[in-house]
Amino acid sequence: MTPEQFVRSLHADSQEPASPADQVDWNDAPLAYKLYRGLPVIPLCAEVPLSEGGGIRSVSSLDAIGYMLWHAYGISRVDQYRSTAPDGLTYEPMQTYRRFVPSGGGLYPNELYIYLRTTEAPAGIYHYDAAHHRLSLLRDGVFDSCISQALGNRCDVSQCTGVVLVSVMFWKNVFKYHQFAYRLQGLDTGVLIGQLLESSRRFGFETGVCFQFLDRALHHLLGLDEQEESVYAVIPFSTRPAASWFQRTVPEEGAADAAELSRELPAVRHEHYVRSQNIKPYPLLTRMNEAAMHASTAAFRCAGAVRHRDPGAQAVYLPIGDRRPRDFFAYCRMRQSPEADFVLRRVPLQDLAALLQVTAGSAQVRTDLTPPGGPAAPRLSLYCTVYNVVGVADGAYRYDAAAHMLRCVLPGDHRSRLQAGMTMDNVNLFQVPLCFHVAGDQDYGMRELGPRGYRIQQMEAGMLVHRLLLAASDAGMGGRPLLGYAPSVIDELYRLGDQGTTALIQIPVGPYRGRPRLEGSLRG
Repeated sequence: MTPEQFVRSLHADSQEPASPADQVDWNDAPLAYKLYRGLPVIPLCAEVPLSEGGGIRSVSSLDAIGYMLWHAYGISRVDQYRSTAPDGLTYEPMQTYRRFVPSGGGLYPNELYIYLRTTEAPAGIYHYDAAHHRLSLLRDGVFDSCISQALGNRCDVSQCTGVVLVSVMFWKNVFKYHQFAYRLQGLDTGVLIGQLLESSRRFGFETGVCFQFLDRALHHLLGLDEQEESVYAVIPFSTRPAASWFQRTVPEEGAADAAELSRELPAVRHEHYVRSQNIKPYPLLTRMNEAAMHASTAAFRCAGAVRHRDPGAQAVYLPIGDRRPRDFFAYCRMRQSPEADFVLRRVPLQDLAALLQVTAGSAQVRTDLTPPGGPAAPRLSLYCTVYNVVGVADGAYRYDAAAHMLRCVLPGDHRSRLQAGMTMDNVNLFQVPLCFHVAGDQDYGMRELGPRGYRIQQMEAGMLVHRLLLAASDAGMGGRPLLGYAPSVIDELYRLGDQGTTALIQIPVGPYRGRPRLEGSLRG
């Protein structure tokens, strides 16, 4: 199976539903976090700030980094609740450890590594131990040149406070979702990147996002087994303005080679614990991961923006107002993913306008994909079906962020069509006033960026989903990312085939009631 065939199979029959319980051995499930053994550790400050202000920008660099990591991916709470089956039977209480970001099935496939360049800790490569909120030292030393070269010399690492490397551990998703994990893990990574960018900004750091790098050089640096785990994104951060250290293009002084760069450092391997005893092979995922790797910086590319052809479409001009100041810390504490908890209420036009304005306003992310000299160009589109919104006729719309307007694609109430297109009955879309869909190129970015383009597209979609969920929280609503839908139904509804795009993910958004649960905070 070619990479193109494999990717299309993931989207042709979207299957978010979990495998039946008798096919998933939950007793042999992996941990939701990676545990290294026998390494030097640096405890991070547990007294994390829970509100904006309070002098959070005046703390030490190491404390600020610890706060940033905890709000991005720390274990924040434990939930216990009972679920009820359609036949009325009540299952045993379920207990889950939660983080601030949503994750498919609550499996959290990502891990965070960090290259530290502060005076408060030895310079080196660390793993963020989310279970204990501490850093585990993997390799000590100064690696400015190594990381800069692996990024194609687009980032002056010597000017940074540190570099976060976001990886994916394949088995964390594969044990439940099998090869469908390849789609899930890209989206989960994008949502985590979005959370990390928001968290870093709250603690005084500017960031850039690199999707292209020399994979095997970074795996060698971290001591990762690429059959088990792979770096998906690299995020340098600094207290200095990003324009002084982050470039979008590869300098012309020559290409770097992953094999040569790896030979400059001795190999390291560290013992770690994942709990699963029976790890089954997943050859399709490892082949896709290998096909997506860059062996030379000469393979790095830029990507163009999405284009639309909808002249003459009826438009709804949205009011522009002062965006409400986002309490990011409150969002972290309150975020939920409603399922059967949506409650249909009339939505004020101002709330919808603010939601879209906040989503679009936070979309300017510095990445290595933007052509030189040009602004950050959107490679994804946002569509939505609207029902029971004051001042907006029911219908299917595309959001035009540049003009801050909704362009009507097809008028009418489409909830019945959306519900019929669901492959799971976990959400009643008749109770949802807004249902958003993120659309991207039909070739999933592979025409411009090769096999790596698919995982980049999924990460960018995850980042957009994160911004949308954050904006929904601002408007007092909740969002539930879903993959359990028929893509053909959505593509036909919005006429996406005419645009050369396809639906990547579905996010119902609306008012909701809290689910009964026993919840305990793990905040220090």
